[in-house]
Amino acid sequence: MSVDTKIEIYISKMSLGDIEDVVAIEAEAYGEHHWSKSSFYDEMNNNLAKYYCAKTVDNKIVAYAGTWHILDEGHITTIAVKPDYYRKHIGEALIVKILEDCYLSKVKYLTLEVRESNIPAINLYTKYGFQSLGTRKGYYQDNNESALIMWTENIFYDKFKTKFNENKEKLSGFITIL
Repeated sequence: MSVDTKIEIYISKMSLGDIEDVVAIEAEAYGEHHWSKSSFYDEMNNNLAKYYCAKTVDNKIVAYAGTWHILDEGHITTIAVKPDYYRKHIGEALIVKILEDCYLSKVKYLTLEVRESNIPAINLYTKYGFQSLGTRKGYYQDNNESALIMWTENIFYDKFKTKFNENKEKLSGFITIL
């Protein structure tokens, strides 16, 4: 699949039946130190959690993401894209879904941790208004790499919403969300 090919996906709420495929993507994306199947089952029973899967038109799960909503803050807990689907804007589509959900839920701020070396992810988060406001030293167990702690400003501020809508409009040139 070429990077320039516009693809069609749909994003749905993660279900228990999706977990096997999600765990396979998790292992492929993160290696030995990935979330377990039981972790995802636990998240399906967590009232604070909202998880989504990105699926192709033939119902193949190619990415997923999750957040916790705690009062007026959201924490992106995990996001991964199947390597065959990197650079297709699917991770970006999931960020858009998360932000839209935050608007509906009146969540004002979003945070996440990202590996300091994951420049493509940092660039994506920065594009959507996240700023690095700190570091968690030795956060990742597999190699003791530090994580950047990234936060948004209040997503209801006009400046943030304008940039979000501009990015969302540009995204539609690369991907169709059904």
